[in-house]
Amino acid sequence: MGRSRGGLTTKIHAIVDALGNPLRFILTPGQTSDYTQAEALITDVPAEHVLGDKGYDSGAFRDTIRAQNAVPVIPPRKTSPQVSCDYALYCERNLVERFFLKIKNFRRIATRYDQTPRAFLSILCLVSAFIWTK
Repeated sequence: MGRSRGGLTTKIHAIVDALGNPLRFILTPGQTSDYTQAEALITDVPAEHVLGDKGYDSGAFRDTIRAQNAVPVIPPRKTSPQVSCDYALYCERNLVERFFLKIKNFRRIATRYDQTPRAFLSILCLVSAFIWTK
């Protein structure tokens, strides 16, 4: 768990499939950058395309995606070299946002009742199993 001005926080890093079903989670303290967990999330997950927001714009991460025989669909930041991005396919990234909306409907996750990361991850897996069955 991380500590911030608002108290203890936990960040959920997730990867979902083309239907919005969860495939993998990583929990980190709230102050941890999303980019630090990106490679661990996509490792050994077969995919044709990997979609990510501008926070994942990095040449090294794009090379990692290509090494797994996938196509990176990540829009470039204004300050980085401009690379092409399939914006029509990028619109499908909303499935990740929809997944987070679904899990926040469960009060125990939204309010972070669990005191340990292990307990929080277990309830997150339980909720994810529930989402898979819908």
